[in-house]
Amino acid sequence: MAILNAQKVVIGGLQPTYAAAAGGGDQAPVGEKLLLIVRNGDATSKTVTLATPGTVGDLAVADAVQAIPASGTAMFALKASAFRDPVTGRAAITYSAVTSVTVAVVQLP
Repeated sequence: MAILNAQKVVIGGLQPTYAAAAGGGDQAPVGEKLLLIVRNGDATSKTVTLATPGTVGDLAVADAVQAIPASGTAMFALKASAFRDPVTGRAAITYSAVTSVTVAVVQLP
């Protein structure tokens, strides 16, 4: 599992650096104005899952799951209230497959 670092978007813009998605999943910081960007450069759809470790009462909150079509891109708001793992303090991200999948975390100003 790789730990992704946030890249700050400045007023003049940012061309984020993307990393290959890790086969065992990735971890990302959580907080206000943080976005996870996932690009699928493969010819087949991929599914991205963000674990939601919280509960409401005694009911588990469903994980955030997004299918990304071939050559598609998805973005996730990395809200601490939804995705902060109580042990690591980060979001846990997994992928159905990682072939041609790249990821970046950006922090908006």
